[in-house]
Amino acid sequence: MSEVFKDGVNWVARHRVGAVLAFLLVFPLLMPYEALAVNILIFGLYAVGFNLVFGYTGMLSFGHAAFLGVGGYLTGISMVFFNLHWLPAIVVGVIAALLVGWVMGYIAIRTRGIYFSMVTLALGQIVYYTFYKAEKWTGGENGFRGIKPEAIDLGPVHLDFLNPMSKYYILLFFVALALWLVSRVLASPFGSVIEAIRENDKRTAACGYDVDRAKLLVFVISAGICGLAGSLRALHLSVVPVDSLHYLQSGQAVMMCLLGGMGTFFGPFVGAGVFLYLEDVVTTLTRYWMAVVGILFMALVLFFPRGIWGTWMHTLVKRGVLKGAHA
Repeated sequence: MSEVFKDGVNWVARHRVGAVLAFLLVFPLLMPYEALAVNILIFGLYAVGFNLVFGYTGMLSFGHAAFLGVGGYLTGISMVFFNLHWLPAIVVGVIAALLVGWVMGYIAIRTRGIYFSMVTLALGQIVYYTFYKAEKWTGGENGFRGIKPEAIDLGPVHLDFLNPMSKYYILLFFVALALWLVSRVLASPFGSVIEAIRENDKRTAACGYDVDRAKLLVFVISAGICGLAGSLRALHLSVVPVDSLHYLQSGQAVMMCLLGGMGTFFGPFVGAGVFLYLEDVVTTLTRYWMAVVGILFMALVLFFPRGIWGTWMHTLVKRGVLKGAHA
C-alpha cells in the first residue's frame, strides 16, 4: 500500500478533531437537504457523548435520553419563561444536564453490568415522568413550544436560525467545542484510565485508581455533552418533544454507536448518519420503515461486528496502515 496513503491515514488519526471538522464543514453539501444534515450533526454529538460511557468505559446506559431532554427543556424554559438569550440558555441546559448526570451517576455506578443498565433505565424514566407531569413548565404530552432563537450579527455576517445553512454552521461551532473537549479527555491520562476500566475494572482498582470516581466523572462529562446536543436540538426544532426523554431515544444512541463503531472517535457520527439517512429514505417508501431499518441494522451488526467505521479502522490496523491511534 502506498506510503502516501499510510502517512495520510495516520495524519488524520493524529489530528482527528481537525479531520472530522473538515468533513463536517462540507457535509451539508453531500446531503439531500440541510435539515437532515442538521439532525445528523445533533444526533452525532449525542452519540459521541453516549460513546464516552458505552464505548470507552464499557458501561451500557439506557438512561441517556434524560440528558438530551433535560438540556433541551432547560434551554427552552430559560428562553421562554426567563427571556434569556439562546447563548446563556445553552449554558443553563448543559449545567442542568451535568447536575442530573451527577445524581444519576452517583446512584448508578454502585452497580455493574445489566444492573447498571436497569438502574439508568429506571432513573431515566423517573426524569421522563417528572417532566411529563410538570405541564405548567414543560407542556406535558404536547412538549415545550415557543422557542424562538434570535439572529446574531458578526460584523457583516448575519446568522439567522431561519436559514438552514446558517443554522448548521452555528450549531457546528458548539459541536466543534465538544469534540475538542472529548479529544482532550481521551488523550489525557484519564482517558487511559477509563479504557482500562472497560477492559478490567478490578485490575484498574488494584493499580491504585479510584474506579468509582472515574466512572462518575466520565458519566457526568457524557451527560453534559448529551445535554448540549439536547440544547442544540431545541434551537433547531423550536420545540422540545416529550419523547426526547423517552427510553427509546436512549436506544437510538445504542444503535448509532453499534452501527458506527463503539470506542472510536468518528464512529458515532457514522452511525448517526447511516441510521438517520436510512430512516429518511425508507419512510418515503413504506410506513413499515422500522421493520426495514431493523433488518438492515441486524445485517450491518452481523457483517460489521465492530461497526462500519470501527471495522475499517481495525482493518487498517491489521494491515499496518494505522499505528496505534483511535480515529
